[in-house]
Amino acid sequence: MANVVTLMDVAKRANVHLSTASRALSPDYAKYVGEATRLKVLRAAEELEYRPNALAQGLRKGRTGVVGVVVVHVEQPFTATVLRGMENSLEAVGIMPLIAETHGSSERLRRAFEHLIAWRADAIITTAVRYGDADIIERFAREVPIVLAVRSLPGGRLPTIAHDDTVGGALAARHLLELGHRRIGELCGPPDVSSFAQRQAGFRAALAEGGVTETVAQTSLVGATLDEGRRAAAALLSRDGARPTAVFAHNDLMAVGAMDVFSEAGLSCPGDISVIGYDDILFADHLVPSLTTIRLSSFHLGRMAGEMTYSLLQSPDSPPPTISLPPELIVRDSTAPPAEAPGASRPPSRARSR
Repeated sequence: MANVVTLMDVAKRANVHLSTASRALSPDYAKYVGEATRLKVLRAAEELEYRPNALAQGLRKGRTGVVGVVVVHVEQPFTATVLRGMENSLEAVGIMPLIAETHGSSERLRRAFEHLIAWRADAIITTAVRYGDADIIERFAREVPIVLAVRSLPGGRLPTIAHDDTVGGALAARHLLELGHRRIGELCGPPDVSSFAQRQAGFRAALAEGGVTETVAQTSLVGATLDEGRRAAAALLSRDGARPTAVFAHNDLMAVGAMDVFSEAGLSCPGDISVIGYDDILFADHLVPSLTTIRLSSFHLGRMAGEMTYSLLQSPDSPPPTISLPPELIVRDSTAPPAEAPGASRPPSRARSR
């Protein structure tokens, strides 16, 4: 194994005192070193391929330049785009994100926070909280700044950036009502997750305003995944009574799983059953039919979460901000008027927002 080059090695190569080499390589103190000496130290560092000990520097400054990011699943399309936005903004200010997954487990969430704090993360951003995690989050928030992204907790005591999912649920309901649907199914995400609970509340309130007081609901208690969408859609089709003419899935993955099940059952979408999702993940417009959905600005949210975290580190005594981003209805080919509706016709095959 190659020997690690130390600051002492650089000082010896440049023939200067250790403290002089340290100042010459510091953005904050280089101005106190003569230009010729500074250049000599820089040349020695380059020749030796010296790499500063970022952890030691961080400890001296009270910072490590690392922010923990705790998510449910890295591979989920929506999460991946949020992470890209976070990395984009954090890297711009010299901060490295360190990512951990919970897979929906509160115990894994707790362990992830413990490890990140042990590694002296400057702050933690999490998109993985559930209502039952409030005590865990509040305990760790006494040790390190925590920013909630995508999902929130009641009370608003922590810095939070999320979408207005109540409005998003209402947008989905009004779209289906405007098309003429009255028998509507709902594939729900876990009820202890703020985003899914708010989508359900907004959706059902808007349906009630439109005169629809009952939905055919299948609640997913495991997670809002492709497999859960398939399971919930199969359960919906096995119910007694009239089949719904439209289904609202609480995210696009569940919507895709439901569309697979409907196709396997010989049902056309949107001819026999319309489907609307939520998130507008990367491939939503490439499905057949292309997916009508509620668009969430995932990259923008991730970028703003990174900026919020950096701002909190710069001004730790500032009041905890709460930002709510507006969702947008994106109409594509997977929704149309119900077949039995007078004058029913398929909408144009192109995306349009409202």
